[in-house]
Amino acid sequence: MLNRVVLVGRLTKDPDLRYTPSGVAVANFTIAVNRPFSNQQGQREADFINCVVWRRPAENLANFMSKGGLIGVDGRVQTRSYDDPDGKRVFVTEIVADSVQFLESKGGSQGGQSGGQGSQGYNQNQGQNQPNQYNQNNNNQNNSNNQGNNGGDNPFQDSGEPIDISDDDLPF
Repeated sequence: MLNRVVLVGRLTKDPDLRYTPSGVAVANFTIAVNRPFSNQQGQREADFINCVVWRRPAENLANFMSKGGLIGVDGRVQTRSYDDPDGKRVFVTEIVADSVQFLESKGGSQGGQSGGQGSQGYNQNQGQNQPNQYNQNNNNQNNSNNQGNNGGDNPFQDSGEPIDISDDDLPF
């Protein structure tokens, strides 16, 4: 069975960051996602999708993105229900985000500038204390290639030596 959702849309309002009694951060937010077709009047409609993200990604979202910000959400659909104060049963369908990607820099939607120049994001499944092996290996390799390279020349210049790259070093 598969329950996977990938969305790209704009925040309809600033994320609502709260903390559970045990101190775990949770942010609720809604994104507007344009439909891929126009209605009979030739206008594009949008769906407004409720999402929730937990822990550090919730804090990052609340701190770095605001209303109108373009984000990408990767997660799953979850349904739940509860009884409201009047005793009525309320059903909720929402996206539980595993990761949220910032697809433009803060304030990038104001003035029409976008394009991912300031992309930031956090994948909940990545450990915070894990070093980025790709960058470390890449830096070590560049340092060794730069030795005897007149200091400022092209660090990507072929030195004639084979490059030692394992499959773990590749980002894909």
